[in-house]
Amino acid sequence: MGSIPSEKPHAVCIPYPAQGHVTPMLKLAQLLHSCYDFHITFVNTHYNHRRLLNSGALSPDLNVPDFRFESIPDGLPVPPEGFEDATQNITELCRSVEKNCLKPFKELLGRVNGIDGSPPVSCIVSDGVMSFTLDAAQEMGLPEIIFWTTSACGYCGYLHYKELLQRGIFPLKDEAQLKDGYLEMPLDWIPGMKNMRLRDIPSFVRTTDPNDFMFYYANRESWRNTKATAIVLNTFDELEQTVLDALQTMLPPIYTVGPLSLLSSKATKLPISSTLWKEDIECLKWLDSKTPGSVVYVNFGSITVMTNNQLIEFAWGLANSKCDFLWVIRNNLVKGDSAVLPPEFSADIEGRGLLASWCRQEAVLAHPAIGGFLTHSGWNSTIDSLSCGVPMISWPFFAEQQTNCRYVCTEWGVGMEIDNNVKRDEVEWQVRELMTGEKGAEMRNRAVEWKKGAIRATQPCGSSFVNLERLVKEVMLPK
Repeated sequence: MGSIPSEKPHAVCIPYPAQGHVTPMLKLAQLLHSCYDFHITFVNTHYNHRRLLNSGALSPDLNVPDFRFESIPDGLPVPPEGFEDATQNITELCRSVEKNCLKPFKELLGRVNGIDGSPPVSCIVSDGVMSFTLDAAQEMGLPEIIFWTTSACGYCGYLHYKELLQRGIFPLKDEAQLKDGYLEMPLDWIPGMKNMRLRDIPSFVRTTDPNDFMFYYANRESWRNTKATAIVLNTFDELEQTVLDALQTMLPPIYTVGPLSLLSSKATKLPISSTLWKEDIECLKWLDSKTPGSVVYVNFGSITVMTNNQLIEFAWGLANSKCDFLWVIRNNLVKGDSAVLPPEFSADIEGRGLLASWCRQEAVLAHPAIGGFLTHSGWNSTIDSLSCGVPMISWPFFAEQQTNCRYVCTEWGVGMEIDNNVKRDEVEWQVRELMTGEKGAEMRNRAVEWKKGAIRATQPCGSSFVNLERLVKEVMLPK
């Protein structure tokens, strides 16, 4: 890729402390390190740094030249025994990050700024919901690149929270509005987004609390980012052009550099990973024994929780479909309890169903045996699936997953949505349709076309390849 000046640039990268944010930030950091010779300081929280060591993603004696890991406190108490390997409560984590992280982050910047052989810090690359870093960047006179790890359509939804408030749509008047069709209200006034309903907007609007913390946190963080030097999105122009055109009128310069999973394949592989859970590599060997396109991959991400009854409905829906499946059930998937599946389920799926605690998702989705993906529609999962040409069944849980689901199903034509009140018969029907039905075949064809578009974007001269070059030269290199 591009050339750099004689003085080595130094980027301090700080993701929001959850799996879906750490992963894309680390990909971007590795690209900067490998292809543009950046010195990288990658900042996790103490809690997540320990998890990376425990999962084997990082080695305690890791020694990668010019790539160092640092950590700061998140301000939350140490989790109780049995919960050391789980995503923290998102609301409490956001409250604590907002209140407690600026001071230790500024102290860390002082420690790594041209000290112990490190070059002076030349820029900060911060997660979009860690806007306290803007204060530190301003104080040090550094450019701040905000990496918003959602889709462009998800980000656009958050940017219109303010108007939902002004129009009196937020908060809900009463809980009945969640059931009486109110969420079907069309929102035809959002620039760049068509066929949107209130239910398709990021889910923090679904409350009667006029002071709901997450609504105001998402609203404030999305608008504070207008003070950044540049915005980075893990998407590609062809996929979200209309939304991107609208965002360009509201935000600093936007650089689309996705899918990062494809772009980062051009980087030199480093002996580091972003996984916060120990990965089960046996599932890849199991997939090797299956015929092409025959397996449904099921994974609801790192944050989704469900009731044990919902788990059982999914289980029997998958079993009754008679399709082969690989299902990731992490240790805290079921609300406040461990996942309990009936013994007869295990007997029924013998030889055609495999349960794993965590896996290398990109490798799974790229495996020829995978024919469909039952997902929560988190953005990493969505763009990974598109990059591999895999159609989806979507069961969105929260935040902008609802927005991603809408685009997957109606704009990109590669998915079907499953009702939140999950029933085994619907799961069975949708899985069969996905894997062997006419609609599934149509979605698969469209997914393959989006895969081609993603590959084009990340090839030399492609939009995302060129945008990364521009980002580095125009924003990130020392002036």
